Amino acid sequence: MHFLRKSQDRGYADHGWLKSFHSFSFAGYHDPRFMGWGNLRVINEDRVAPGMGFGEHGHRNMEIISYVLSGELAHQDSMGNVKSIPPGDVQRMSAGTGVTHSEFNHAKNQTTHFLQIWIEPSILEVVPGYEQKTIPLENKQGKLCLVASPNGENNSVKISADAKMYAGLFNGEQVATLAINPKLKAYVHLIQGFLKVNGESLSSGDALLIQDEAEIQIRDGINAEVLVFELAA
Repeated sequence: MHFLRKSQDRGYADHGWLKSFHSFSFAGYHDPRFMGWGNLRVINEDRVAPGMGFGEHGHRNMEIISYVLSGELAHQDSMGNVKSIPPGDVQRMSAGTGVTHSEFNHAKNQTTHFLQIWIEPSILEVVPGYEQKTIPLENKQGKLCLVASPNGENNSVKISADAKMYAGLFNGEQVATLAINPKLKAYVHLIQGFLKVNGESLSSGDALLIQDEAEIQIRDGINAEVLVFELAA
């Protein structure tokens, strides 16, 4: 069983310096039908204007992943990390017992476009942590590359959550199949392009919410970049 949610049905907020699409209820957008999916709580597609950003703010007991698509995101936190996150990198911050951080676009002439992802942890009150890894394009071309997992396997970032996140780039005749536990949930988010997933046609910003299915099949991509999540039920 699966449900296709179109891009235009997401929540949207325009703050001038920040334009953000919300896949699930967030801030001023509330839809009781979309409070999350499994333990996936937030996917915000953010575009931050040059010289602007999120000032220092706090998080607790959440696994937070940033996936930069274009531009560059400057990160600073109470753990002492001062980092720059370029496209191709995956950043993980475990908020645990509590952490504060800020995120800015310091580029003068370029919008920073990134996905902010929150996954509910399986263990509460962990010591806050930070990890950032570069994922080569060839690792994602025509296949689903594991980029976040509970054990940090295959050079993925390690998250304190019962979830896995994959990233892939698909074009033309490339096909990928991922076996999943039908007792759990899965979520496919198409970042850009066009793609067919389990027989459904997706375009940029669309998502497929999946349960009671044993595999995810991806095919017929046209300049497609996609994220796939295996999630707790």
